[in-house]
Amino acid sequence: MERVARDVRQLPKAHLHLHFTGSMRPTTLLELADKYGVRLPDALTSAEPPKLRATDERGWFRFQRLYDAARSCLRAPEDIQRLVREAAEEDIADGSGWLEIQVDPTSYAPRLGGLIPALEIILDAVDTASRETGLGMRVLVAANRMKHPLDARTLARLAVRYAERGIVGFGLSNDERRGMARDFDRAFHIAREGGLLAAPHGGELTGPASVRDCLDDLHASRIGHGVRAAEDPRLLRRLAESGVTCEVCPASNVALGVYDKPEDVPLRTLYEAGVPLALGADDPLLFGSRLAAQYEIARRHHAFTDAELAELARQSVRGSAAPDDIRQKLLGGVEEWLAA
Repeated sequence: MERVARDVRQLPKAHLHLHFTGSMRPTTLLELADKYGVRLPDALTSAEPPKLRATDERGWFRFQRLYDAARSCLRAPEDIQRLVREAAEEDIADGSGWLEIQVDPTSYAPRLGGLIPALEIILDAVDTASRETGLGMRVLVAANRMKHPLDARTLARLAVRYAERGIVGFGLSNDERRGMARDFDRAFHIAREGGLLAAPHGGELTGPASVRDCLDDLHASRIGHGVRAAEDPRLLRRLAESGVTCEVCPASNVALGVYDKPEDVPLRTLYEAGVPLALGADDPLLFGSRLAAQYEIARRHHAFTDAELAELARQSVRGSAAPDDIRQKLLGGVEEWLAA
């Protein structure tokens, strides 16, 4: 038995699953709502995270309604800059040395002057926050399953066009029960041909089949969530053998009702099958916990030792799009944390 548990906030790690609006501090949301005279739903104004359960369509609609209400408070470039800066500060406090923040710029376009201006404002904010805080930070552009696949192609082309400005990947989010993965294959082909990493959501609200679809139809090199792969041993072997990283978000899984309790999240099953994992906070604004808390869940509810937590951190770094110098620095930091 280890006598003293090391501080997981000091463990160097990469954060690969954090949504843009969902990264906001609750206090910032309240201040922006006051600034613009937005009346927020009661669930967003209490001190406690909202009670959510998205395993049925009504529950998912409520989750989306809360998310949309929060997003409506981001109306000016300075709001975007504040959100990104604070997300970077929160990540640094939790030991992150690399953050890939996920955003669908079409959601912000109406208030920021159009799609291209919105994306440029977001990229400028990320570049500024990265330089000022020292956090390695890039963007993953995500299409919305609820919209037409042609919209996804437009986004993919735009993401490739701005790859030199800090976009490293292309994703697919929202309710995976809607919109088949194969409908978006052309968009992902455009993104991959342009050198972007393919990281669609799958295996969260639906079962192992959605993970297989992401692999077969979208040629994913990472899977957002992917936890339901634990229900299929053959799929687990495939993920392990192909080295596809699953971005697992334990607190989110419980908050949305995918699993009833933290100990039900199949972290051990995935880890022991050899599936590379990257723990993520998903939407801290709605789920009430950030990156380090996910490692605490692994420790407290799944008996991960410090050596195993260090391996989770290594896997997050290896699954990232971070350049070699940052990877080596973070991996070296993991060894120092273990030796401390």
